[in-house]
Formats: sequence, structure tokens, C-alpha cells
Amino acid sequence: MWLNNSSIGRKLVMSVTGLALILFLTFHMAMNLVALFSVEGYNMVCEFLGANWYAVVATMGLAALFVIHIVYAFWLTLQNYKARGNDRYAVTDRPKSVEWSSQNMLVLGVIVLLGIGLHLVHFWSKMMLVELTNGKEFVINGNAISPTDGAALIRYTFSQWYNVVLYLIWIAAIWFHLNHGFWSAFQTIGWNNKVWQSRLQTISLWYTTILCLGFAAVVILFGAGIL
Repeated sequence: MWLNNSSIGRKLVMSVTGLALILFLTFHMAMNLVALFSVEGYNMVCEFLGANWYAVVATMGLAALFVIHIVYAFWLTLQNYKARGNDRYAVTDRPKSVEWSSQNMLVLGVIVLLGIGLHLVHFWSKMMLVELTNGKEFVINGNAISPTDGAALIRYTFSQWYNVVLYLIWIAAIWFHLNHGFWSAFQTIGWNNKVWQSRLQTISLWYTTILCLGFAAVVILFGAGIL
């Protein structure tokens, strides 16, 4: 199949899955922003998206997108590494026209992946997983908390300064990763003329900055005890 057997096909798979993941992040950020305005409203969203069948199916689909995106990312990196041959040992300067993030997408991707693991431990394992295993609550500092009380979990997680630091580093890595990946995905799909590349780079900068600032706002405001 050409999606697997050609470099262009593999890049297309990465692009499509990457754009789908950006849509998910947009939804996730919008959901998180609810917590800044209404704790009750945010917990209602958490209850609606708990362990209901549609949320479970969406989670499985999301996990599949992540796995496919990551596998193809490593596949393409290995392919490029082999293609360079002995040239990979040569010391070269980064061309001015090449973004720093484009040369470090794998490293950024690894940081993003580690952050996802941290996020799953802090939130998914205490919310959806608890419901899926027929649990009624999880315990924080000796207090029983409902798995739908997402606001309490956010408040507790970011009351610890090191979690604030780790999440902000994670969000910064996501910003760098998305800022290049967003416009690059559209370029791979076919919007690769000079006019649209410039436009897409500008849209990418604004979109990913707003997206990541939304995530960072939740971390900072809850971490500072303002909410």
C-alpha cells in the first residue's frame, strides 16, 4: 500500500493524524477553559464525558491516532537517518530558512509523549479509569473525591509547584511541535505554493499560540490558587 511504501504516503498519514489530534486539543482546551469561569459547569462536562460509551469509543479512537502518529514519526525519522548515510556525522549549521522546531520534531515529540503519560497518571487514571473499573471515588489527602469532580483534581494537581513547572514545559514543547507541524501538515496535503505557505505559517503561529495559552492559563491560575 502506497501509504506505507512511500515517503509521501507516510508523511500524509502523519499529517492527517496530526491535524485530527490538533482538533482534539482544541476541544480539550475549550473544555478546560470552562473551569476558569464555572467549576460547576466544568464538572458537568466531566460527568457528561465520563465513562459513557461515546466517550470510551472516542478515547479509543484518540489512542489509535496517537499510536499511528507516533509510529509513523519514528518510521520517517529512521528513514531520514538511513538516507543521510555518512553525512549524518557531518557538522552543519542550521540554514536560516529552517525552523529550529523542524530539526527537533522528534525530541519535541518525545517530550510531548512523556507529558501525555504524566497527564494520564494525574487525570485519566483518577477519572475515566476509576469509572471504568466501577470505582465510585478516589482519595486525595484522605478525602474521597468523585471521579467527575475534575475541578478538585485540577486544583490539587497544580497546588504542587513541580507539577506546574512540568506542565508548562510540556505545553511549551507542544507549542513548538504544533507550530511547525500545523502548517507543515497542510503543505504535505498539497497547499505548498508560496502564497499559502506564508499564510499557513501565520495562521499556525496564532492558532497554536492561542491554543497553548489556553492550556497554560488553567495551569497558572489554578497553580497560583486564584481559582
